Amino acid sequence: MNFDGIWTPVVTPFSEDGAINFNSLERVVDTLIEQGVHGLIIGGTTGEYYALSKEERKEVLSFVAEHAKGRVPIMAGINATTTDYSLELGQYAKSIGYDAILIAAPYYAQPSQDELLVHVCRIDDALDMPIMLYNFPDRTGIPMSFEFIDGLRDRPNFQAIKESTGSIERMHALANDYRGQLQLSCGMDDQILEFFVWGARSWVGGASNFLAPEHVALYQACVVEQDFVAGREIAQRLLPMLNLLEQGGKFCQYIKYGCELAGLPVGPARAPLLSLSEDEKAAFKRNYEELVKYRD
Repeated sequence: MNFDGIWTPVVTPFSEDGAINFNSLERVVDTLIEQGVHGLIIGGTTGEYYALSKEERKEVLSFVAEHAKGRVPIMAGINATTTDYSLELGQYAKSIGYDAILIAAPYYAQPSQDELLVHVCRIDDALDMPIMLYNFPDRTGIPMSFEFIDGLRDRPNFQAIKESTGSIERMHALANDYRGQLQLSCGMDDQILEFFVWGARSWVGGASNFLAPEHVALYQACVVEQDFVAGREIAQRLLPMLNLLEQGGKFCQYIKYGCELAGLPVGPARAPLLSLSEDEKAAFKRNYEELVKYRD
C-alpha cells in the first residue's frame, strides 16, 4: 500500500434535522477527487465518528465505497472503545472493498501499552489489511510509545503512522529510526513543512476538505519536485489557517465552516459541539479569503 499524497479525512455532512446528508457527502467526495487528493479516509476525527451510531458509521462507509468506485484509494477509520467494536467495523469495511484501515488507541478505556499492542494485533490477525496507525494522545488519552511500535516490527501490515502529537523530537525519531518500518504521515497540520523536509510523503489534513488545491500544491512542490523554496511560500500562506485550526479548539466546526465558504455546505457539527460565534466566523473568513485569493 502506498500512502503517498494528500489523504482527506472526509467530513460527515448533516442536515438541519441531524440526519446524515448523503447528497452533500456525494458532492464533497466528487469535489475532492476532482481537486486531486490522493486518498479518502472515512470515519476519522474530522468525520465525527465518535458522534455516529454503529449503523450510521456503516452507512457512511458503504456510501463512499460505492460512490468512489475505485477512483482513489479509500481508508476506513475503525476506532472505537472496544476491540470487538473495531473488529466489526473493520470486517465490514474489508467486505465492501476498502483498501486500508486507520487504527487509533481506544479512547476513554486508556489501555496500557501491552494492552494496546494486543488490541491492534488482534485486528491485524482478523483483517489482514494494510494499516495506518493514528497516534493522537490528546484525543485518545493514550500515546503509541516507541516500545509499542517496536512490538510491531514483524507485522508487515502495519505500514504507516499518522503522527499527531506535535512533538518535533518524536517526528525526527519516526523519520530516522523507523524509516524502514513505517511510512510517516503528517497529522499535525501546522508542522507540515517540517514533516516534508524530514522525508514524510503523506499528509492526512482535515483542512483539505475545503483547501484541497493548496494541500495538493504543497505536496507537489515539496515531495514531487523537492522545491522547498516554493513549498515554504505555500506553507507560509497556509500557516495562519492551520494555526487557527490546530490551536482554536473548535476543529470540526471550523472545518465545516470552511466547507461552507468553499461552496460545499455540510451542516453543523453534532452536539455537544456548538456552532461558531459570529466573531469566530468572521476571523476564519478573513483567513480563508486571504488564502484563496492566490488560487489561479
